[in-house]
Amino acid sequence: MDRCLIIAEAGVNHNGSMELARQLIDIAAQAGADIVKFQSFKAEKVVSKSAKKAEYQIRNTGSDENQIAMLKKLELSYDDHLELFRHCASRQIQFLSTPFDLDSITILKGLGVKTGKIPSGEITNLPYLREMAKSFEKLILSTGMSDLSEIGDAINILTKEGVSKKDITVLHCNTEYPTPFEDVNLRAMKTISEEFGINVGYSDHTPGIEVPIAAVALGASVIEKHFTLDKNMEGPDHKASLEPNELELMVRSIRHIEQALGSSLKRPSPSEKKNRIIARRSIVAAIPIASGEIFTEKNLAIKRPGNGINPMKWDEVIGKKAIRDFEEDELIEI
Repeated sequence: MDRCLIIAEAGVNHNGSMELARQLIDIAAQAGADIVKFQSFKAEKVVSKSAKKAEYQIRNTGSDENQIAMLKKLELSYDDHLELFRHCASRQIQFLSTPFDLDSITILKGLGVKTGKIPSGEITNLPYLREMAKSFEKLILSTGMSDLSEIGDAINILTKEGVSKKDITVLHCNTEYPTPFEDVNLRAMKTISEEFGINVGYSDHTPGIEVPIAAVALGASVIEKHFTLDKNMEGPDHKASLEPNELELMVRSIRHIEQALGSSLKRPSPSEKKNRIIARRSIVAAIPIASGEIFTEKNLAIKRPGNGINPMKWDEVIGKKAIRDFEEDELIEI
């Protein structure tokens, strides 16, 4: 793709508030993102009562509650999904949500969502992968915490269920929030592309916007990035998210990089052609030269502008006779 698909990941940064969720959609649309993505789940179908929080979740939300209690507050009902879907349509931005259980897959499919997003944690969930392949026309697969063999296994499952490889995009990803720059390993995105002959992109959890921009320069066809209204809000993902002005800057920067990548052809651009005469040089008379005088390295010079004889023809000019008188700095003719 010449144009990268930008997914603004609202995730669970709505904190269970539909008003905040609508604001996040508005922010993503204003920033110019192509898609705004949420997360769909029933906590009791995803985690057991004994499941602990990740370290970053403890840092951001404390240790008083377990993972299931934290997630219960962030669930979206069917009516919530329908409202967000309609609000996205009104703002002309595509709605997407990552389903974490089979019931959530059914909800999204029922809404008419055509693209399924597979999160990193489900890459080894065989029944889930099969259901995703059956339910959506296109799939985006995040690969945090996985190696090439696990990625290959997941792709094989999806294609065996009838999904064409051209309809799968694999996102390189690191699931630490925020991801240390030294752990990004962005070149692995190209390794995935070469190994499986598949569309690739990048799901980013680093601070700032530099790495997703670099990913686009390396060929990412999809970029996914968390965003929030305010990094200081309570919740597991806010601190590793972009604020509205940062999201807008990332989108604008990516679009600039896409323009700058251009084609693989090396040739003068339309904007610079006018500079060739000004910046390049021609062969001129270094001193007054009389008609019939021999051109030598002493009586010739190379100066701007470049609308005369190209200096690459220097050897052809040396030794010829002047066809007329030339004043100092006058363009030579032969």
